[in-house]
Amino acid sequence: MQAQVRIDKWLWAARFYKTRSLATDAVEGGRVHVNSQRVKPSYRVKIDDCISIKKSNQRQDVIVLALSDKRTAASIAQTLYCETDASIEQRELDRVQRKILNQSLPQYDSKPNKHARRKIRNLKGKA
Repeated sequence: MQAQVRIDKWLWAARFYKTRSLATDAVEGGRVHVNSQRVKPSYRVKIDDCISIKKSNQRQDVIVLALSDKRTAASIAQTLYCETDASIEQRELDRVQRKILNQSLPQYDSKPNKHARRKIRNLKGKA
């Protein structure tokens, strides 16, 4: 393990992104902040840095516990960081809110099938 690793390599090694180029694009796009500051992909991550990652309208705040520039097993990758308690609570709250909103909206997955169309025609009186 090194003393410093590039942020894009670390994000890829910690399995936040599937490829290193996706990690680089996220950092360049401003979706990754280190210690509340926007950084470049060449930024050197250090232990105890706080990284904010925004992916698909969800935000994760993690603290760097270890450094690695090699992508290893997921169980090992999870030991590279720990998520903050506030981040976990916020993600859980967002999950509950999404669940409530999805249940309250009517579900229209597809257009009516043949049987439903016949019922609609009969209700309208156009047989």
